[in-house]
Amino acid sequence: MDKFPAILPPFLILFFSFSLSLSDGYFTGNSSHPGLTSQADSLCAQLIEPNGYSCAEYIVQTKDGYLLALQRVSSRSGDIRVQQGRPVLLQHGLFMAGDAWFLDSTEQSLGFILADQGFDVWVGNVRGTRWSHGHTSLSETEKEFWEWSWQELALYDLAEMLNYINSVTSSKIFIVGHSQGTIMSLAALTQPDIAEMVEAAALLCPISYLDHVSAPLVLRMVAVHLDQMVLGLGLHQLNFRSDVLVNLVDSLCDGHVDCTDFLSSVTGQNCCFNKTRMDFYLEYEPHPSSVKNLRHLFQMIRQGTFSRYDYGILKNLLMYGQFKPPAFDLNSIPKSLPLWMSYGGNDALADVTDVQHTLEELTSNPELLYLENYGHIDFLLSINANRDVYDHMIGFFRSLEKSSSS
Repeated sequence: MDKFPAILPPFLILFFSFSLSLSDGYFTGNSSHPGLTSQADSLCAQLIEPNGYSCAEYIVQTKDGYLLALQRVSSRSGDIRVQQGRPVLLQHGLFMAGDAWFLDSTEQSLGFILADQGFDVWVGNVRGTRWSHGHTSLSETEKEFWEWSWQELALYDLAEMLNYINSVTSSKIFIVGHSQGTIMSLAALTQPDIAEMVEAAALLCPISYLDHVSAPLVLRMVAVHLDQMVLGLGLHQLNFRSDVLVNLVDSLCDGHVDCTDFLSSVTGQNCCFNKTRMDFYLEYEPHPSSVKNLRHLFQMIRQGTFSRYDYGILKNLLMYGQFKPPAFDLNSIPKSLPLWMSYGGNDALADVTDVQHTLEELTSNPELLYLENYGHIDFLLSINANRDVYDHMIGFFRSLEKSSSS
């Protein structure tokens, strides 16, 4: 297994998985912390502006004190101060951040494609990721900083980003989510005050149930309680750039799971992403997450639920007033809210059976795009996703724009 570290990085990036331009020299937003990041350290400066696109940086503050980065992108010919198109919020997946939407060419990356199509593109970055800016009082070295799961990402981070975009644009918003971004979106949309700000949602690899996950290494992690092992090491941040976690995952493979094709052992077979760009991807991925977040996802796999975090009977009583955590009721997502979903036959994380379970609980009939040969990462990084996936998504958005203007 001495070769394992050389093939580990694909797992690290592929598991599961704010009013004047930054060029004007400062940040604005609903935070009192302008200029927290230098221009050179920003997503705008590193990936977006070098390709000729206007980009602005904003900082928004959640109700529990986290400082999140939002980027706003316009086309190469557009003026970011005079955006005409409908705002679109791009919400990334687990161990990723807003850079995930800009890692390929301008013709292949969804963030650039939407900007070129005239949409008002906003890019979300959840707490703990590289581009976000910490907390008003907590340090990233403190246990309390990492006391959250996707539940907080949905109800605080996504909610605050939508609220901010709505306040700036005075418009309802299109959401695009991938993987964890779809868990966040579906959970958030069960809340009427959040759903009211959303015009429609497009979900890539939609996840609300995970009990049919088939990825061998993921199932191995669940079986050995990797989340508990990491907590036992005194860790609350999941940072897969650390030697401790690289070695721990290495030991899970050794003699237990065939990690020769490491990526397939985690995500299922991916047909179409450009493996020659892996070194470039690894300049940006993976981003940290919390151990509690991983534990919440493992609860979903073990229990077959789409519910709030399970603290155990006693603490559940204290937190929720009942023995079991409340479920996120997909029936409560408004029937009138347009949904579009795209999923793949080779996805070992967003399994077709689980997607069907989600569809059965919704009161609406989402538009569906099924691609039999696509795996979990293809929806984000496939060299053909622009015509296989994104053209369909943009057509969905355009049809809603036409119907709202008629």
